[in-house]
Amino acid sequence: MTKNIADNLISFQGEPGAYSNLAARELFPDMDVLPCRIFEDALAAVEEGEAKYAAIPIENSVAGRVADIHYLIPHSSLHIIGEHFLRINHNLLVLPGTKVEDLVAVRSHEQALGQCRRTLDALGIRREVFADTAAAAKHVAELKDPKIGAIASSLAGEIYGLESIQKDIEDASHNTTRFVVFSREPLKELPRDQPTMTSFIFQVKNTPAALYKVMGGFATNGVNMTKLESYQLDGEICATQFYADIEGHPDDIGVKHAFEELGFFTNQFRILGSYPQSKYRIDKRGD
Repeated sequence: MTKNIADNLISFQGEPGAYSNLAARELFPDMDVLPCRIFEDALAAVEEGEAKYAAIPIENSVAGRVADIHYLIPHSSLHIIGEHFLRINHNLLVLPGTKVEDLVAVRSHEQALGQCRRTLDALGIRREVFADTAAAAKHVAELKDPKIGAIASSLAGEIYGLESIQKDIEDASHNTTRFVVFSREPLKELPRDQPTMTSFIFQVKNTPAALYKVMGGFATNGVNMTKLESYQLDGEICATQFYADIEGHPDDIGVKHAFEELGFFTNQFRILGSYPQSKYRIDKRGD
């Protein structure tokens, strides 16, 4: 019985109504969701068999990478099996009947507040940082103070009985978050009619031009690298971990040769997963 329940669950970080909740629903509309307090809990739910998948944000077109998850990935045994791009539409949520002129302050995650800075400044509304967007909406509903609003998703407004008095208040019209789907098992088969992404992590040797030579292996083999992130490991200045995304599959000749070259200049290397490119990515590229 427990297994059947877990097989229909997808975990995410945040309160019900979070943007991760929206992403999970768009990815797997027939699955139930499991809200988790922190990213570690969302990943652990999959690792321990409490959920089948986890929908985790990895980067945003405005705010950049989601740093927390990059530090967690090397310690996880999970595999990436998919990606999803979610357009972030921020809503100004208030108690029903509240008018814009009634608001003194709005509460939300610091990134959401920053992404709506120009709109809020034009309205003369004070910005107050809260744990996350959906938690702010829940807080406003419980506070019952018409002078306090929240910035969150339309789903959060529906869940907590709040009214959206202004929609799409984000300053950047391209505000989009990329999510990846984690699973206990890698994908066994990939669609033949859809391009593939491969994600991996590696640590270069502490030798001159090691990273340059790694990058050269992908360039000379015609492999397009779409993302490269670096961060220090455990405060060690000479131990740099890299996360990368490439277009292609490890069985492709070019990718295979590039990975062979990468092996010469790295201390550690692990493929996180190969998965179909999202339609959003393909459409943006114009394929």
